[in-house]
Amino acid sequence: MEPKTIALSIFIISYILFVILPQKRTIVALGGSALLILTQAVSCRDAFLSVNWNVMGIFVGTLIIADVFMQSRVPAYIAEIIVDKAKNTVWAILFICILTGFISAFVENVATVLIVAPIALALAKKLKINPTNMMIAIAVSSNLQGAATLIGDPPSMLLGGFAKMNFGEFFFYKGKPSIFFAVELGALVSFFVLYFIFSNHKEKTQLVPVEKVKSWVPTILLVGLIALLAISSFLDTGFNYMAGQICMIFGIIALLWEKSANGRSIISGIRGLDWETTFFLAGIFIIVGALSLTGWIEILADYLAGFVGVNIFLGYTAIVFISVILSAFIDNVPFLAAMLPVALIMSEKLQVNPPLFLFGLLVGTSLGGNITPIGASANIVACGLLKKEGYPVKFNEFLKIGIPFTFAAVAAAYLFVWFIWS
Repeated sequence: MEPKTIALSIFIISYILFVILPQKRTIVALGGSALLILTQAVSCRDAFLSVNWNVMGIFVGTLIIADVFMQSRVPAYIAEIIVDKAKNTVWAILFICILTGFISAFVENVATVLIVAPIALALAKKLKINPTNMMIAIAVSSNLQGAATLIGDPPSMLLGGFAKMNFGEFFFYKGKPSIFFAVELGALVSFFVLYFIFSNHKEKTQLVPVEKVKSWVPTILLVGLIALLAISSFLDTGFNYMAGQICMIFGIIALLWEKSANGRSIISGIRGLDWETTFFLAGIFIIVGALSLTGWIEILADYLAGFVGVNIFLGYTAIVFISVILSAFIDNVPFLAAMLPVALIMSEKLQVNPPLFLFGLLVGTSLGGNITPIGASANIVACGLLKKEGYPVKFNEFLKIGIPFTFAAVAAAYLFVWFIWS
C-alpha cells in the first residue's frame, strides 16, 4: 500500500475512533502516529518535524503555571469578592462567567473550570438552587474566551504556530483588529443570552467568605509570563521558538517555587499535569502532518475551492459553520489541525486575505464545541463535577444553553471577521 493511501486510512480511522472512544483519544493518536512510522508512510525525521515544538512548549509551560496559580486560591478569592459585591444572583452568576472568561484568556480551559467551579457550587448551595445551568455557563464562557489569546487554549496555539502569529498579533494583525476583538464581540452578544437565561434569579446573593490567598507569587509569575510573551513577539517574529522556551522556563520556576514554599514534590507536580492532552496533541501533529506530506491537504483544498467557485462569502461561511457543526461532536484540536492548511490553500486559490479563512476557522472550531456536553474538554469536566455533586446533566439540558450561546457568539464574531478581513 502506498504512503498516500496509508496516511489517509490512518487519518480516517483515527478520527472515527476519536468520536467513538473519546476517553481513549490519546492512545488512538499515538497508535496512529506509530503506525505511520512503522509502515514508513512517514519517516521518523518527518514525524519529529511535524510536531510544532514551540506550541508544545507553550502548552506544557502554561499547564504548570495554571496548576500553581489554581493552588494559590487567588482566582477563587477574587470570585468570592465579585459574588459578594453583586446586587443579586443574576449578576453574581454573570460576574462569575466574566471572571471565568478573563482567566480562560490566559489559562487553559479545563484548569479555568476547576478554578471557578468551587465558587459556583458554593453559591448554589447557599441559595439552594440547582447549579447545573451555572456550571454549563461557566464551561461555555471558558471555551469562548480561550480563543481570544495565543495562550488561552490549544486551538489558539495551533493557529499561532501555523500562521506564525505572536502574542501581540492576536490583538492587532497587520494593523487591523485581530481575533481577540472578534471573540470579545461574541462574548458581549452572548452575555445578553446568559442574562436572559438567568433573569429569573433576582434574589440577593450572600456568600460567606471562606477562601484565603495562600500566596500572590503565582499571580506575579502569570503576569510576568504574559508580559514576556508580548515582548517576545517583537524578538521572535517568526514564532519559531521563543514563546515555548519562555513558557517552559516559567513553568520550571513555578515548580521550584512550589517546592520551596509549600514543600510539594517536583515529581508529583510534573506527574499531576495533563499529559494525556499533551501526548494527544503531539500525536495529532504527526497524523495531520502525514496528510500534508502526502498531498491530501492540497487535494481537499482544491475540492472546496472548486465547490465554492469564486464566491468568497460562500467559502468563508462554509468554513465557519461546517466547523461549528463538526466541532460540536468531534475534538476541535485534530479538526483544526487538519483544516488550517486547507483554509490557507483555499485563501490562496480564491486570492483573499488568509486571516479571513484562518480566523473564521478558529471561531467556528473553538465556539462550536459549546453546543454539546461532549464538544469540549471543559464541558466534560463541568458535567463530571455536576454528576459528582448529584446533578447528572442531560444532553438536552446542555443544548438549551449551548445552542443559543454558541450561535449568538459565532454570529457576532463571524460578521466581525468578515467586515474587517474580507
